[in-house]
Amino acid sequence: MSRQAECPGCGAPVRFEWSSAVQTACAYCQAIIVRHDVDLEKVGKVADLPADASPIQIHTEGVYENQPFIVIGRIAYSWEQGRWNEWHILFHQQDRTGWLSDAQAEYAVSFAVQPPAELPRPEEMHRGRPFLFDNVRYEVMTLTKAHYEGFEGELPFRTTEREDILFADLRTADGRFGTIDYSEAPPLLYLGRFADFDELRLRNLREFEGW
Repeated sequence: MSRQAECPGCGAPVRFEWSSAVQTACAYCQAIIVRHDVDLEKVGKVADLPADASPIQIHTEGVYENQPFIVIGRIAYSWEQGRWNEWHILFHQQDRTGWLSDAQAEYAVSFAVQPPAELPRPEEMHRGRPFLFDNVRYEVMTLTKAHYEGFEGELPFRTTEREDILFADLRTADGRFGTIDYSEAPPLLYLGRFADFDELRLRNLREFEGW
């Protein structure tokens, strides 16, 4: 169930799709709004996001493992070989959220999990390093130094202090996917799997000229 409050910057209505959202942006004045229980705080202004070729957008709907979801937020990152999006997705029936990674037409869905042990520091990471999570063997495939470009929609955390971040991408032999996110201390762990575009049954996509 969506909730509504007033923007502390301009007084316009701000609607939350997810009851646990921490950060969002005002659609009218572009204020960055951080939520403290029932109080809203303006902490800055949203920067213009770079042009994007993804067909996904806020309010795109889809299905993952027979559970419907809706896109409620996005974080945009850039790195030396391009850009990618992390779409924040809400599963209304389960009242939980996850992430849909969208990079060069490759898609993966993942969820935040509690690491079974302390994760290594960035300087201890290297390609090929193995990890065992829930008796599944993952291996570090890539280490990506990314730059935070901006956000839109609702997020489960603040991004106002993000700038340059290291990500360690993990994979298994059977198509499972994981990410260690060093934007916080201790680092965050996300686990999931790759998904085909058709499998996600996405609708309410962006329309491009020539489609």
